[in-house]
Amino acid sequence: MSASVTLERDGRVATLILDRPPLNILDLATLARLGECLESLADDPPQLLWLRGGERAFSAGVAVEDHTPERVPAMLRGVRTAIGALMDLPSVSIAVVEGHCLGGGLELAAACDMVLATDGASFGQPEIEVGCFPPVAAALFPARLGSARTMELLLTGRTIDAAEAERLGLVTWRVEAARLESEIERLTALLLARSAAVTPLLKRAVGAGATLPTDRALAETERIYLEELSETEDIKEGGAGLMARGERGCK
Repeated sequence: MSASVTLERDGRVATLILDRPPLNILDLATLARLGECLESLADDPPQLLWLRGGERAFSAGVAVEDHTPERVPAMLRGVRTAIGALMDLPSVSIAVVEGHCLGGGLELAAACDMVLATDGASFGQPEIEVGCFPPVAAALFPARLGSARTMELLLTGRTIDAAEAERLGLVTWRVEAARLESEIERLTALLLARSAAVTPLLKRAVGAGATLPTDRALAETERIYLEELSETEDIKEGGAGLMARGERGCK
């Protein structure tokens, strides 16, 4: 297996780097390596996971040669396995997008909890141009963008800049390229300062809100709060601290 994806670990932070220049094309071997790296984190998940590409491209998508009828089943399995492993992790995941983020690359970024992009990044799902559509984007985008906007982007296959991607909700933070590394450091410090016990519970609660009907989502978020969050030392210590200061609310 080629080292087309590298995994770095530093305490509560892990970084996955797509390393298949120049465009980090996701061929079958790269997808398998990505899934392998993500699955290796399952037994000891980090609190924060960064997913990075290169300056020229986060990823320009799945290899064209893997869109042939005989290879499509393996390609779809590879994409679903890697993205499933990413979304199953309790870690907070953030994609760092520079340059092109297209096709399967955008699906991978969208499967992260948040996206940090430089001003020069570009985004698109051009699959319609080769007579197909992106299954992951079709599944994930409607909850984030709405059905009409999802249809427009997938039907036209047009490329959008980082500013429009931010307006649509595909990008969480947008930063000048010169400030990218300092922004990663800032966000790392900010997020690691949050409770390591509460973070995965919050992620599951938000996931319920994004995927379930409102009544079922509320029931699930309340269950997580009552049955799991209430048992953590963090909420007990936090409540005790508020009472000691004579405060009656969270703010």
